[in-house]
Formats: sequence, structure tokens, C-alpha cells
Amino acid sequence: MSQNQFELIKRTDNNGREYWSSRDLAKALEYTDYRNFLGVIEKAKTACENSGEVIHNHFVEADEMVKIGSGAEKPIETMYLSRYACYLIVQNSDPTKVVVAKGQTYFAIQTRRQEKADNLIEDNKRVFLREEMKKHNKSLSQAASKAGVANYAIFQNYGYKGLYGGLTMQDIHQKKGLKKSQHILDHMGSEELAANLFRATQTDAKIRRENIQGETSANLTHYEVGQKVRNTISNLGGTMPENLPASDGVGKAKTRIKKADKIKKLK
Repeated sequence: MSQNQFELIKRTDNNGREYWSSRDLAKALEYTDYRNFLGVIEKAKTACENSGEVIHNHFVEADEMVKIGSGAEKPIETMYLSRYACYLIVQNSDPTKVVVAKGQTYFAIQTRRQEKADNLIEDNKRVFLREEMKKHNKSLSQAASKAGVANYAIFQNYGYKGLYGGLTMQDIHQKKGLKKSQHILDHMGSEELAANLFRATQTDAKIRRENIQGETSANLTHYEVGQKVRNTISNLGGTMPENLPASDGVGKAKTRIKKADKIKKLK
């Protein structure tokens, strides 16, 4: 059996997302008794949970119809598996089987390829959002100036304090473990950048829409908007921005994108 056998049993849903049936995978890995394979699946689920992943995102229980003769069909229990779930399953399968070793190689390579693709998507989102932050921070600065803000650094800190639960820009910088020369916006992931972009755009719009005047009023407006964005994240069950990990510099993300584009053109 070639490694391509795992590719042959791969399925695709209506949204173009790939998945594998546990019944197909059990046969491919030469498990003659599906009940024995269920024990392997349970070990894989435990590994999935221990890695911090949500189990039902990778292991989905389902029923499949199979023929039992005379054209009749009956439902059998199965499980639809993500690539990552398959990877964990082969890691917990009988290592003495040659086909298991091949499966480990196949899914390890495929999982790594997907990780690279996902990372590239994140890089593109980060670069886009960082550029948007530059544009909207400029617009916000103009709105704050018209409102009478003389110290823009203090004004900015009010927005950060609202969004980050009282933390100033300097506090965030320290909490993220950044060097003095590193700008916090350049080291935010797309989720954190999006939250800050929403803070900036909504503060800008509110100051202009309500014709807010006076430095004190503008500062408080920025704080209140940041706080409301934070409350929204909390209500949605999201991670507070100060607890999101720092990313490498956005410049490195741009470099990876350029490198990927060059490779793509050579193919």
C-alpha cells in the first residue's frame, strides 16, 4: 500500500473542506475489528484535548448508510476526522505495522503543509490589518486634534487602558515581553490587531459624529470605546487582548509572504 492510499480515501464536504471517515481509515490501517480501532480513536482524542484543541472540531460523530443485501441499507456509526485527528490516530496506532509507519509519514507531512498554509494566511491578515491601523490611527489623530487633544500619547493610552483592562501602552509592552525598540502593534496577531482597529475606527467615528470637544472628553471617549470593545470580546468568550501571545515582527511576516509568492511563481 502506498502513502497515496490515504489520499485516495480522503473526502471533501460541500465547502471544500477535507475529512476522512474512521471506517475507511481503520481499513487502510489494517484493523480488521473496528472495535479495536475505537480504542485508538479514544487515545487520539485524549492527545487532542491535551494539546489544547477542541475535540469536536476534529472528531465528529456521524452515521453512514451501508448496503446489507437486496438493496437494503442500514446506518452504522462512524466518525469524520480532520487531518489533525488522523495524524493523532496514526501516532497512537500499532507501530509494528508497516502501513502505520507510512500513515505517520503521510499525515505528518500533510499536517505540516497545512500549518504552513495557515501561517501564511495569518501573515497576510496581520500585514493587511497593520496597514489599516496606520491609516486609521492617522485619521484618529486628526479627529483628536480637532477635538482639542494636545497630548496624543496620553489620548492613545486612554484607549489602550479601556481595551486592555487598565493597562497602558508601556504596561502592554512589558507584559508581551517586547524590547524597547519594538512597537506593540508590529507584534500583534490578527485577532489583537482587529480588536485595536475596531477601537480606533469607532473612537474616530464617535468623536466626529458627536462633535466631541475638549481633551478630557476625547480621552474619556477613547477609554469608553476601548472598554466596550473589551466587553464585547468578553461576552463572546474571547481571549482578552493582553493575554494573546506576541507575534514576531510584521516585517518578518512580509518577508515570508514575498518568499511564498516567489516560490509560487516558480512552480
